[in-house]
Amino acid sequence: MTLIKRQESLIPTIWNELVENSFFTHPLNGHADKTIPAVNLSEDSDNFFIDIAAPGLTKELFKINLNKNKLTVSSEHQNSDIEINKSFTRKEFGFTSFSRTFTLPQAADLNSIDASYENGILSLLIPKKEE
Repeated sequence: MTLIKRQESLIPTIWNELVENSFFTHPLNGHADKTIPAVNLSEDSDNFFIDIAAPGLTKELFKINLNKNKLTVSSEHQNSDIEINKSFTRKEFGFTSFSRTFTLPQAADLNSIDASYENGILSLLIPKKEE
């Protein structure tokens, strides 16, 4: 059973290869603000796990929302004055805002979700319902 189904284009476009993955990507063009953190989804016999790589944030900056079986993790904050005054040659991490939504399976116990943030990783543990 999977936590999320993702639709991806079967044929990558030249635009994606040229713009999304190029060395021209720079925070001043707005691209860095639109990046989303990487996610690992896994499960064992008792739990589902969602690990979100979000370095440089604090636990208080995350918002975790549950609406029916949709779990949304988001964060919004401003760049620090130190970052604003720096001139970056390339900037590949640092999120000013992001939102990720996961459709939880029916086997998930929505009343017992636990979250922790350590070493730049937000970890969500979603127990499975007892059968």
